[in-house]
Amino acid sequence: MRASPGNCGRWLAARALRVVATGLLLAALAGCAAPQPWVKPYEREHFADPIMSANRDPVSSIYFEHVFESREGARGATGSVGGGCGCN
Repeated sequence: MRASPGNCGRWLAARALRVVATGLLLAALAGCAAPQPWVKPYEREHFADPIMSANRDPVSSIYFEHVFESREGARGATGSVGGGCGCN
């Protein structure tokens, strides 16, 4: 019995579909692994160092935040109180 060209194409398509489905299943199962922390708990003390701070002078940054809030006339979600008059 000779295989017809259409039958051979369907067989290849079904096989390719199985291979792709198996690959997607394996990729999905591999994504279920628990993430490992990049920083160990005993290394976290180095990130609390003041030299790692984003602002070099915290006093002047607080002053600039106050000026900015007064100039804009609104509170800037930084936790400070007051309005736009600059009187606080």
